[in-house]
Amino acid sequence: MTADDPMEASERRAWMGLCARAPAARLCELVAAMGPPEPVEWLRRPETGTVMIRARAGGTGAPFHLGEMTATRGTLRLSCGTVGHGWVQGRDRAACEAAARVDAAMQTPRAGAVRRAVLDPLAAEEEARRRARAGRAAATRVEFFTLARGEDE
Repeated sequence: MTADDPMEASERRAWMGLCARAPAARLCELVAAMGPPEPVEWLRRPETGTVMIRARAGGTGAPFHLGEMTATRGTLRLSCGTVGHGWVQGRDRAACEAAARVDAAMQTPRAGAVRRAVLDPLAAEEEARRRARAGRAAATRVEFFTLARGEDE
């Protein structure tokens, strides 16, 4: 993978984001199910800190700083030399390691197997959560309408 290719960069951004948004226990479970972990060299052991969250008024307005969120990040290198980065919400170092392993493995010839074993199930579960949330919101939707009154004529 080359950093200059925008298509590959957006794909990487997508799988890293999926790992970052996934429930930590589920991410670790799927990565563990892939088999015994390959030995790694830590370039940056998982460390916890805060990141600034930005938002936009109405989703389209000018950006503003909403607040801070706890996040954990780490960087590792596989024995083949591939480097993987992991960023997750919260303080879960195991989830950070799992995310970094997925990122590294997705840059190797095993990418297809990792996609099927980890990313596809996470994406399906995320979509199911999104639909469930949309269904709960739709149940509270109120439709307003106006009746024509005779005095308006």
